[in-house]
Amino acid sequence: MRFAFLAIFVTALVSVWTTNAWLTARFSENTRVRSELRLALYTGNLLSELQRTAVVPLLLARDPALIGALNGNDFSTTSARLMAAQKEIGASSIKLLDASGRTVGSTDRYQIGTNNVLAPYFVDALRSSDTVFNVTNSGGGAYEFAYSRAVVADGRTLGVIVVSADLNRLERSWASISDAVAVTDSEGTIILATEPRWRGRTLPEALEVRSAPSAIQRAFQVTADWASSPADAYVKGRAVMQSESRIPFRGWRMISFTTYASIRERVNGVLALEIMGFAMLLAGTFYVLSRRARRQSAVYMRESADLRALNMRLTREIAERERVQKELRVAEQTVQQSSKLAALGEMSAGVSHELNQPLAAMKTYLAGARLLLQRGRSEEALSSFQRIDDLIERMGSITRQLKSYARKGGEAVEPVDLRLAVSSALTMMEPQLRSGSISVVRNLPRQKITVLADRIRLEQVVINLLRNAVDAVKDRKDARIEIAVDSGTHAYLSVRDNGPGVSDLEKLFEPFWTTKKPGEGTGLGLAISSTIVADFGGRLTAHNETDGGAVFRVELPLHTPGQPPQALAAE
Repeated sequence: MRFAFLAIFVTALVSVWTTNAWLTARFSENTRVRSELRLALYTGNLLSELQRTAVVPLLLARDPALIGALNGNDFSTTSARLMAAQKEIGASSIKLLDASGRTVGSTDRYQIGTNNVLAPYFVDALRSSDTVFNVTNSGGGAYEFAYSRAVVADGRTLGVIVVSADLNRLERSWASISDAVAVTDSEGTIILATEPRWRGRTLPEALEVRSAPSAIQRAFQVTADWASSPADAYVKGRAVMQSESRIPFRGWRMISFTTYASIRERVNGVLALEIMGFAMLLAGTFYVLSRRARRQSAVYMRESADLRALNMRLTREIAERERVQKELRVAEQTVQQSSKLAALGEMSAGVSHELNQPLAAMKTYLAGARLLLQRGRSEEALSSFQRIDDLIERMGSITRQLKSYARKGGEAVEPVDLRLAVSSALTMMEPQLRSGSISVVRNLPRQKITVLADRIRLEQVVINLLRNAVDAVKDRKDARIEIAVDSGTHAYLSVRDNGPGVSDLEKLFEPFWTTKKPGEGTGLGLAISSTIVADFGGRLTAHNETDGGAVFRVELPLHTPGQPPQALAAE
C-alpha cells in the first residue's frame, strides 16, 4: 500500500508539472502577443499627439493679433485668445513670452508675469528659426512637453510662443488598461509612466522603487509563481512580463509590464481539476491505510495504559526522593550545629583560663578597694572599681561570643562585613592560639568588604579553617598562621599555615575524611564549610604551597549597595 501511495504521488507530481509547463508556455505567448499589439497602439497615439501639437506654434507665431499685441504691448485680450486656441487644439497649456522672457499671456492666469528667461524652451527658440521641442521637469515628478517657436516680425524677434502637449491624458488612458507603462528618453530616463514614482529615474532604479510585500502577499506570490514562466521583472511585488517598443521620435522607447495573473488563473483552473482527480484516488488509498492505523492505535492505547501506570510509580518515587532530601537537609543542619558545639567544647578550656585571670584580678582589686575605703582614700578606691568594671565587660564579651556562636544560624542572608566576621572568629579562637604559641598575621583592608551571608554561619566557616590551621602547626616551633582579606571581582578570604600541607586534595572536602588521629576529629568541618560557602553563592578551594604549608581560599560575591537581602534557597 505504501508503494502504491508513493507511485500515485509521483505520477500526480509529474503530470501536474508537465501540464503546468505546457499551458504556461502557451498562455504566456498569447499574452505577450497582445502586449506587443497594445504597445504599437500606444506608440501611434503618442506620435499622433506630438505631431498634432507640433504645428500649433508655427500657426500662432504668425497670428497678427499676437504680433500686434507684442508690438503695441497691449495684452488685454491675449490670454483669452490663447484659451480659445487651447480648446480648439486640445493642448495642455499655451503661453506667450515677450523678448525679455516675461509671460505676457497664458491659459493659466497664475503664470502671467513670471520670468522664463532661463527656461530651455525660451533659450532654444531664440537660437533657432524653427519650432523646437523640450522636455522640462516641472517638479513633483511631472514633466512638461513643450513646443516653442520665436515670434518674428519685420526681421525682429518679438517673443516666443510655447505650446505644451497634453501627454498626461495618454498616461491616464494607459493606466486603465495595462498594469504598467513607461516611456524613456534617449538617455534612459523615464519621462512618462503610469507609476508616478518612476518618473525621473532609470528603468532599473524604477523597478527597485516598490513597497515591500507583506507576509501574506509573499505567501500568495510563492504559491502563484510556480504556475508561471520566470518573471521579467517585479512591479509592486508581483511578477510581470516586460515588453519593449521603439518610438520613432528622439530615441524614445516605450516599455510595458503585463501581469501574469490571467495566465495563472487559467493554468491553475486546469491544474485544479487535475489535482482533484488525483486527490480522489489518494482519498481511497488513505481510507485503506486508516483502517490499518486504527488497528495499530488499539495496540498503542494498551501500551499507553502501561506507560501511565509507570508514570504514577515514578511520581511516587520522586515524592519519596524529595522527602528524603528534606530529611537529609535537616540532618545536615543538625550536623553543622553539632560541629559548632564540638568546637565550643574545645574552646571551653581556653575560655575558663581567660575567665580565671579576670576573676583573680577582680579579687585583688576588691581587697585593695576595701583597704582604701577604710583609710578614707575613696578616689583611689573608685579607680579600683573602674578596673573591676573593665574586667567584667571583658568577661561579658567572651561569653557573648560563645552564645552567638552556639545558637543556630538563620535562613536569611544580610550584608556582612567580612573583616568583622574574621575579627569575631579570631576573638573566639584566641585562647587556643595563645596556648599553642602560634604567631597570627592578619592582613585586613581599611575599607569595608561586604558580602551577603548569614553572619553566624560565615563565622563558623572561618573558625573551622582556623581550627584546621591550628591542628596543622601544633607540632612546629615556628608555628605561623596568616589570614588575609581582599577584594576584586569577588571578596576573598585566605588562611595560610606553615604546616606539612594536605596529603590528598581530591578527598579534602568529602564528609568523614580526615588526617587526624581517631578521636581528634570527625572529618565534617571542611565538608560543612564547603556547603555553607556554596549556599552563599561562593566556593571554597585549597592548595599546597611549594615551600610547605596549605592555603584555604574562600571566594564570595561582593554585595552591591541597594541590593535587597534574599532568603537562602534550600538545595
